[in-house]
Amino acid sequence: MTEVFPIRHDWTVDEVVAIHDLPLFVLMDRARGVHRAHHVDGEVQLCTLLSVKTGGCPEDCAYCPQSSHHETSTSPEKMLDVDGVLEAADRAKAAGSTRFCMGAAWREVKDGPAFDRVLAMVRGVKERGLEACVTLGMVNEEQAKKLKEAGLDAYNHNLDTSREHYRSIISTRTYDERLVTLRNVRKAGITVCSGGIIGMGETVRDRAAMLVELARLQPHPESVPVNALVRVPGTPLESLPPLDPVEFIRMIATARIVFPKSMVRLSAGRTDLTREAQMMCLYVGANSIFYGDKLLTTPNPDANEDTALIRDAGLSARKPSVAVEAAAEE
Repeated sequence: MTEVFPIRHDWTVDEVVAIHDLPLFVLMDRARGVHRAHHVDGEVQLCTLLSVKTGGCPEDCAYCPQSSHHETSTSPEKMLDVDGVLEAADRAKAAGSTRFCMGAAWREVKDGPAFDRVLAMVRGVKERGLEACVTLGMVNEEQAKKLKEAGLDAYNHNLDTSREHYRSIISTRTYDERLVTLRNVRKAGITVCSGGIIGMGETVRDRAAMLVELARLQPHPESVPVNALVRVPGTPLESLPPLDPVEFIRMIATARIVFPKSMVRLSAGRTDLTREAQMMCLYVGANSIFYGDKLLTTPNPDANEDTALIRDAGLSARKPSVAVEAAAEE
């Protein structure tokens, strides 16, 4: 009989650190067991991410090339028009993606023509039979309600790191403001996509504390993206050492154990991983990848590489007919 792994909201940091630090193969086996108990084995959801408003963000996130506080090669650009975004959604669907995510470099959503344009984009993406996801910064309850009415499936708003480490990464937005946005999204009936970034100088306890914070949410986030820092020239974190691929594998495996029913998304930083390391991440529980040669403004493996990766691992892309995620809770 398949072992059932319970949903927990009472994890402690010590417990999660202990899981993370298990002997590697023990950790991998445990995560694999959780994954097989709760998910269709051998399936990977392909997601496409498009920046619909690039650069000029007033936030000072130390990792982000779109911040107006940093001198990077990313310059502010005008917001894309609806038709151009929907053409990109058509291409993404034709390439096999079942979720289309749209990101705007905003601190927060402001009512007006730009937000109305986003709502039109969401409606158009849904008309194409794709899951619609956005990441727009902070939203209030009324804005979240409008996004839901437009058909939005998921809202991405990462915690990024632990509450303790956060203050050394971002000063223009508080940790609790991020949690308020997640509550507003959930109250509107939109699924939550929230995770973080590793490799920003944090400790293993910081990584565990971030997972504990997310696990306290009831229900758990339906999606938990795990990113590795992309060291962009001009950002304060550009000189940090590259992340050891084994650390990425450990984080994916730990996230799978803490969030048994959530989609664990293998996100930014894959260009620094070997094919074998990416396969190990998929083996231990990552069941979604971002598909396409760019994530907002940072590089990503091209579609041909990912097609070969999925094929060589003996996996298959998740079909649109089952693309709507199950809730992370019973």
